Amino acid sequence: MEELASLNWALIAPLLILQFILALVVIVDIVRNGATNGPKWLWVIVSLFVTTIGPILYFIFGRKSQ
Repeated sequence: MEELASLNWALIAPLLILQFILALVVIVDIVRNGATNGPKWLWVIVSLFVTTIGPILYFIFGRKSQ
């Protein structure tokens, strides 16, 4: 518990907020988008559990060009 108290939350909090916003944007895009490259449920899992790289991978490879 002492480790959490000694962390510099001023540096970590913006990164956590940015990660949350990025995941939220990806989930909304997956739900609204009619078609993706691959199953939607797989992109949701990848974007949530592969924290920083998952949403970026979705935007590069998962979205279908319309």
